[in-house]
Amino acid sequence: MYLGNQPALSYTSFAKQDFTTSATTSYTLDNPVTNENEIALFINFVRQEPTTAYTASGTSLTLTSATSASDDMYCVFLGKAVQTVNPPNGSVGLSQLSATGTKDSTTFLRGDNTFASAGGDNTPYFYGQLASDQSMTRDVAVKITNMTTDEIDSNSAFDGTTFTVPSNEAGKYYIEATLTGNYNAIGSDGEETASMIYKNGSNVSQSTIRLNASSGQNGRIITTVTSKILNLSVGDTIELYGQTTDANGGNAVAYTAFTRILGYKLIT
Repeated sequence: MYLGNQPALSYTSFAKQDFTTSATTSYTLDNPVTNENEIALFINFVRQEPTTAYTASGTSLTLTSATSASDDMYCVFLGKAVQTVNPPNGSVGLSQLSATGTKDSTTFLRGDNTFASAGGDNTPYFYGQLASDQSMTRDVAVKITNMTTDEIDSNSAFDGTTFTVPSNEAGKYYIEATLTGNYNAIGSDGEETASMIYKNGSNVSQSTIRLNASSGQNGRIITTVTSKILNLSVGDTIELYGQTTDANGGNAVAYTAFTRILGYKLIT
């Protein structure tokens, strides 16, 4: 018995193996060993000399002279084989890794067994502003083209009208689009301007401002901004569409000074 914490020392005993002998020199050990020095072998109660009387490796025990069926033989395991699981220094390099992606000094291995770049720079990114006023068909969604003023295009993926996701650049993107309708005359007749983000030819985000004629609101320049985070695949396209409506049937144009589109890939 003891008081307080349990003592750190404990007691162990060596394992013993008894053999059924026969006229042979080969036997199988219950436990693997590195060599014959890890067992004490006794035949007819006489300890045998390692290497001279027997050798051992793994679970194989080999005697120098064969035993007989009447012999008494046993061994005591003095230790067990110690094997290393650590590879030698320099034996593992990039060529031994099976993860997908680009493996070099600028990437790291993620938990999903893929290589990824640390940090990032939000590329691809693009920007374009309308170069000249564009006529709008009343009450019809019109694609805005020629957004080449102050154009920025990090990956040569924006042609002034359409942004196309380049190879190896799928991911989440922030997209923002601004449409300004310039109406022919000021009047409280219900002007309406809408900006729309189109993905692969379909409207995925829209913002609309309407001046209500009955409220006495009036205006000639009406600007709307819409934005959205989109999950884009390689080859997906992004475009700016606009729609203008004048309740009195007047015409409008997409105004060059305030019509633009921009976007960039998010770091995730």
